[in-house]
Order: sequence, then C-alpha cells, then structure tokens
Amino acid sequence: MTPAGVRRRAAPGSSGFLRRSQPRYVEKVVKVLLVAASLVSVLTTVGIVIALIPPSVEFFGKVSFGDFITGTDWSPLFKPASFGVLPLVTGTLVITLIALVVAVPLGLGAAVYLSEYARPRVRSFFKPILEVLAGIPTVVYGFFALQAVTPLLQDIWPGGDGPEVFNALSAGFVMGIMIIPTIASLSEDAMNAVPNELRDGGYALGSSRMQVSTRVVFPAALSGIVAAIVLGVSRAIGETLIVAIAAGGRPNLSFNPLEGMQTMTAFIAAAGIGDLPTGSIGYQTIFAVGTLLFVMTLVMNLVSIRLVRKYRQVYE
Repeated sequence: MTPAGVRRRAAPGSSGFLRRSQPRYVEKVVKVLLVAASLVSVLTTVGIVIALIPPSVEFFGKVSFGDFITGTDWSPLFKPASFGVLPLVTGTLVITLIALVVAVPLGLGAAVYLSEYARPRVRSFFKPILEVLAGIPTVVYGFFALQAVTPLLQDIWPGGDGPEVFNALSAGFVMGIMIIPTIASLSEDAMNAVPNELRDGGYALGSSRMQVSTRVVFPAALSGIVAAIVLGVSRAIGETLIVAIAAGGRPNLSFNPLEGMQTMTAFIAAAGIGDLPTGSIGYQTIFAVGTLLFVMTLVMNLVSIRLVRKYRQVYE
C-alpha cells in the first residue's frame, strides 16, 4: 500500500510524464493574420458600398429609377441628356456571352485533357503555359483585337459585309481567350480533387476514358466547375480595356455583334477621366452605373453560391 500523503510515481510513458504543451505563438499569429486578411476583404466591400450609395441616391433623386432601367437612349453628357442605361447593359451582356461561347468549351476541354488524359510531365509543362495567358496585360489583348482580329474577320467575312472597325464580336472573342486560363485552371483543380476510387469503379465497369471523364469525373466536380465559370463571367463583366479599345465607345441598343457597343465598365472608364465637375449629374452617372454593375455581380454570385451548394459532392 502507498503511505498516505505520498504520491505514487507514475510509470514511464504514462500521463504523469506528459508535460503541458508550450503556447503556440506562431499559430496564434497566423490566425490573427488570416482573420485580418478576411476583414480586409469584408471592409473593402463595405467601403465600395459606402462610396457608391450617396452619389447614387443623389442621382436617383434627379432621375427616375424606372427611366434609368428601362430607357433605351444613353447620352448623359449631351444636351438634352438621356439616362436610359439599357444600351450599356445590352453591350455588356452581348460581349460577355460571346466570351463565354469561346472560353467555356475551350477551358473545359483543356481542363479535361490536363486532368484525365495528360501525363504528369505533360501537365506540369502545359498548365503553366496556359496560365501565362492570364498574366498578359488586358491593354495588349485590346490592341490585338483591334489590329489583328477585326481585320481578319473583315477579310474572311462572307459577302464583304463584315464587322465594323469597332465591334462586339472581336472584343468578345479576345475576352474569351483571356478568361480561358481562369476556367481551365480552376476546373482542372476541381477534377483532380475527385477521388480516384470513382475513376477505378468506372473503368471496372468497362467504361472508356471519355465515358469516365464525362459521366463520372465531370458530374462529381460540377460544383467546382460552376464556380470556375462564374469567376470567368465576373472577370468578363468587369473587363474594361479590351471593350474600350475594340468595341468602341458608342452606346448601342443592339444584339448585332458586328456593330460597335459600349459596356458599363467602358463608360465608367471614359467618364471618370476627370473632365466632369464633381457633384454634377454627369459625374453622378458614374456611381449609378457602378451601383447597377455591383448589384448585377452580387446577384450572379448569390446564384452561383446556390448552384455550388446544390451540386457539391462530399467525399470521405
């Protein structure tokens, strides 16, 4: 028996020899930095909203919101001024749609090849080359569209009635090339995250590589693919220099991609160069269009989050 008041010595390896762990200061610092990074993003968004709301409220105090949304004539810097934003919205949507028609098939095709067909050495060689496209300045893309793509389209267009010098087709085509790396890289990462057990099950049932890629891997990675496409759409909607250089600066309520158009971002860039007096209604149109663009992007992101959650697959 152990005498009263005498503590029994724990055997080696028992909990009695476990020491209290030292405070992990590095982890605490990293945690603080991560929280700070998250707060910067949130505070930046809040700051954008705060900067947009007061001038927008003043603008809509002078211009009817209904006339702004449904009007078909946009000439806020001329007399008589007109504030129908539909031409800018139409130009933005047409060019974005053309970019998606180009980028989605090519980006997803590149992702499927890199994820399911390419050998590791080939993947490690081609993926950085693909991502180089994302690092090219957009002003270079804009001049490429104006000086190379548009003349080429005018030369090969049947009947000789080709695109105008400034047109939405060349701007959308080059913008699609610009966002291919975004869609391809993120989609390839989502496909690589699919467990190999699913692929092995498909091959065990006698499926070909194409069937496994399109019927097993692609549906399993659908949430990541949707997120990649939405991110590409967001970048296309927010692009400025390509559309300002290649699509022109004429608001045009038309769905003809051969004609010149002006997008919402192109108008903001053109009107915000400093020639408008602060507080004037022309100056306030910049914030009104920016608010509409912010709301459109927010709605699109909310829809994408819902889609991602709906099709998300969880593997253990």
